[in-house]
Amino acid sequence: MVTLNPYLNFNGNTEEAFNFYKSVFGGEFIVLQRFRETPEAGRIPAADLDKIMHVALPIGKGNILMATDTVASMGQKPVSGDNISLSLSVESEDEARKLFTALSADGKITMPLEQMFCGYFGMVTDKFGIQWMVNYDPNHK
Repeated sequence: MVTLNPYLNFNGNTEEAFNFYKSVFGGEFIVLQRFRETPEAGRIPAADLDKIMHVALPIGKGNILMATDTVASMGQKPVSGDNISLSLSVESEDEARKLFTALSADGKITMPLEQMFCGYFGMVTDKFGIQWMVNYDPNHK
């Protein structure tokens, strides 16, 4: 079964924003990972190492609000209105490839679907300008 959650991009203030959302909605972060805690930390400038690579806050039943800090050194810059993606978490690599391929039709692949440290992950902007993230993590059942 596919799950769909919003994924937000912030310009270096993800931690501040998510502490605010946590105060509003309650709950605890199920993930809070900084760039320094990833296998790619050696390629990240020192000024960006403490920024948030991924944070997830459950809200209500089955909903998870997720986010990252954009990193200028990686060519990222959030634009208000464009700083949200829809994140699909799927149950198989085949399902990830099927959905990614379908969403890519007449769209623009911004990150090919490939094996990463967090499973299979890819990003695409569909032909209507909607940004999608497709993720399959074989270690998360």
